[in-house]
Amino acid sequence: MLDFTTLRTAGAALAAAAVLAAPATATTLRLAHWVPPQHTLTASTIEPLQAAVSGAGVEIQVYPGGELGAGPLEQYVRAVTGVADIVWGLQGYTSSQFPRTMISELPGALPEGMHGYDMLWNAQEAGLLDGEFPGTRPLALWLSEPNVFIMRDHDIRTPADVAGLKIRVSGSAAAAAVEALGATPVQMPAGEIYNALQTGLIDGVITGASAIGDFRLDEVANSYTLGAPLGRISFYLVMNQGAYDGLSDDERAALDAIAGRALSQSAEEGWNARAQQVIEQISSTGDNTVYTLTPEEAEAFAALTLPVRDAVVATVDGGAEVLSVMQGQ
Repeated sequence: MLDFTTLRTAGAALAAAAVLAAPATATTLRLAHWVPPQHTLTASTIEPLQAAVSGAGVEIQVYPGGELGAGPLEQYVRAVTGVADIVWGLQGYTSSQFPRTMISELPGALPEGMHGYDMLWNAQEAGLLDGEFPGTRPLALWLSEPNVFIMRDHDIRTPADVAGLKIRVSGSAAAAAVEALGATPVQMPAGEIYNALQTGLIDGVITGASAIGDFRLDEVANSYTLGAPLGRISFYLVMNQGAYDGLSDDERAALDAIAGRALSQSAEEGWNARAQQVIEQISSTGDNTVYTLTPEEAEAFAALTLPVRDAVVATVDGGAEVLSVMQGQ
């Protein structure tokens, strides 16, 4: 666990510009992430944010693909230290920093008909996640589409089909579900999945279907199983607190107008739309096995994965309250 008390904060960079011979000051914020520009993140999250603040004279300059530092596990630290003003990342990559947030990823945690972003913001607005985001201001918190099995040369129909396999996971929640199924979880960033599947380092992946398209996994995977209760993945877009505090009143107002549930909704809807698009694509090629579990088959997985939720919640300080607030109870 990082000692965040030793990390410095930094204000946003200011750049002078002249418009019609009248001096003006524009604020430029640096947004860093580690995925390619064509990733779902750009259209669903970054572009709406840029549009919302541009009228207030704020420019968000994007540094994709790790341009401000390689390594997705270090994303949060880059925001805290001021290497970037805004960063995108996955809580699961540093699960121990986000034990309460990780509850939202567990199988059965998200009630039917509820949005993942509402679940997370219920807890955030109640102050239950404050300790997990030191030195930053969350701008968006959301969940992915449901996790699915993405396999190479393994068709999954029953829990027995998973037992003994090596399955890549993004964080502790998915790891607990994989262990409950008798498989071995292997945690690695999404950018490493392609080679790991191709070389046989792992047998498959549990993640959302959008990742199949965003990371070209259809080139190395050939069997997909939908409908098992495997949880979801949580994401954050956070801003250095000092950079936020350094904005003018008008700039903060423009940012506040979209930050929170509004931007999170745009992000989550983008992930869901991309997932549906990818499922249609892999189903139409004719060279993949794409299978949706029957209710009876899904129940066999649920018998093993759903108890994981309560078991993990019991290990988190205040976990029961967090889950209850997340679910709007």
